[in-house]
Amino acid sequence: MLLGIFADIHDHLDHARAAVAEFNRRECELVVFSGDFVSTFVIPVLRELNCKLIGCFGDNEGNKPGLLGGLRIIGTVGEPPLGFRAADGTKILVTHQFELFRGDYDGADVVVYGHTHKPSVETDAAGRLFINPGETSGWTYRRPTIAVLDTTTRTAEIIPLAEMTPLPPRKINRSTKTR
Repeated sequence: MLLGIFADIHDHLDHARAAVAEFNRRECELVVFSGDFVSTFVIPVLRELNCKLIGCFGDNEGNKPGLLGGLRIIGTVGEPPLGFRAADGTKILVTHQFELFRGDYDGADVVVYGHTHKPSVETDAAGRLFINPGETSGWTYRRPTIAVLDTTTRTAEIIPLAEMTPLPPRKINRSTKTR
């Protein structure tokens, strides 16, 4: 089963569109979101997904009731951490902030989290796969990414969405004049 994974949209609609297009191009059977949609602006973009979405809220959601209502058509969203079984039986736990698990992820095959905006894929000694898809927005590190997980092979890939122009150095006016 092929799952798309993303997080931290932070209202960057162009990158949200790119993520949806990539998930659809790869024919993902389910998309998992690990927090920080931020506003309802993203709902029309997510309605373009060709599959269901299961996700959790992050720590920057501005309108949870609006997101709940709008996302109802697309899938399921709830408070983190949450767990579910994929159609092939893979047990997946999802949160925004990894610390919310408090070490309680026994029985999980895959653990998905966001918040740090830094993509990573790791496996622990028990064989659990830990996936942080990075930031869809690219606002923080200027490297928007998503992830795709193949639950059959238990392999995940971090996928860059686009290159962003680095921000120019900020000029600070340090005038010593006084009035």
